[in-house]
Order: sequence, then structure tokens, then C-alpha cells
Amino acid sequence: MMKIAVLTGAGVSAESGIKTFRDSDGLWEGHDVMEVASPEGFERNPEVVLDFYNQRRRQLLTVQPNAAHRALAALEKMHEVTIITQNVDDLHERAGSTNVIHLHGELLKVRSTFDEDLILDWKEDLNLGDFCENNHQLRPHIVWFGEMVPMIEVAADVVARADAVIIVGTSMQVYPAAGLVQYAKPDAHIYFVDPKPSISESKRITVFAEKASIGVPKVVELLK
Repeated sequence: MMKIAVLTGAGVSAESGIKTFRDSDGLWEGHDVMEVASPEGFERNPEVVLDFYNQRRRQLLTVQPNAAHRALAALEKMHEVTIITQNVDDLHERAGSTNVIHLHGELLKVRSTFDEDLILDWKEDLNLGDFCENNHQLRPHIVWFGEMVPMIEVAADVVARADAVIIVGTSMQVYPAAGLVQYAKPDAHIYFVDPKPSISESKRITVFAEKASIGVPKVVELLK
């Protein structure tokens, strides 16, 4: 049984209908990213930020995992698999993956603005006036620009112990997540799945220049 670390990004969920992080014009659903994904944006206009994530949350509840999510879940039957995702959706979990690290938070959770460790499951709209038990406003449980990525060290340790690393649907351009692959052992094989791969094939790296739903099942077949 191998230890396998899987790094996933927006490309995994795009085929389920989840919109990728930002469009080619740099806007996210027509918003300046810093207005809806920074502590300063939330302080300036909390209603806009809450509405933005309410729309994302509602959409998430209408979509389903795809073949890539399901293939990664099936890999758990054969190996020790940890998924490290930049995605804030729960599609890996819904597909059956049991060991998922969310680097950038989770859309179906909220947390207290007073105590960041006070985290609640949340599937409804989140509005101004929704308070935690300490009477402070709740906010999306999302890691915004300028905030610490609390799970990054845990993720680095997982990659460092892995016998193989699978990278799916991420350009590996967004730090600190992009730096994770550097922790891989010299003899750990790397499988890269992306329609427009940003790295080249080598003795150590196998590239599948395909969308996630096609490429991931092929990687899983190789690792059986």
C-alpha cells in the first residue's frame, strides 16, 4: 500500500459546473477579487461579500462530483490517499474521499469573526446579523488574500512522506500551494493531469494532457 498525496485545483471541479477562480479578465463573477476575497473587502462592504459567497454556496448545492472525484475516492481502496485541495467545495467528500485537507477553507462552513476556531457547518445563506455564540458576526470559512493558510504545514508533511504525488487541475502557480511539490521525496513519482500542462514529462514526471475526468481514471488504473 503506497502513500499517495493528491494536489487538486479548480480544474477538478470545473467539469462539475463549479466556475474556476477567475475569468481571463481577472474578475471573479464580475467582481474585483480583492473586493470579495480579502479581509479589507469584508470590512468595507460585508453585504456584498456575504452575497457573493451565498451565490457560490447555492450553486455548489446543485452540482455533483464527476469521474475525477470518484476515481480518486476509489483509489482509497488500494492505497493510503490524502487529498490536498485548493478548492472550497465538498465534491471530494461527496464522492467518498475520507482524508481531505482544504488549504483555502470550505464553502459549506462559516466561522466567528471573534474566534477563528469557532467553525460551524452551514448550508443556508449567511447574512449580516447571523452571530456566533459570543454575539459576533459569522463570516465564510474561506482563506482570503493576506490571511495565513493554516493547513499548509500539515500538507507539506503529507507530500514529504508520499511515495507518489498526483497533481490535478491546477497550474501550480498560486502560492503557497504551488510550493508543496518541492517537498516530494526525490524518488516519489509525480503524475500531472491538466489539459494545458505547465510542466514537461521526464523520468520522474508522467503528464496526462487531458481534462481531469479523463486523465485521473488513467492515473488510478496505473496505480492499481
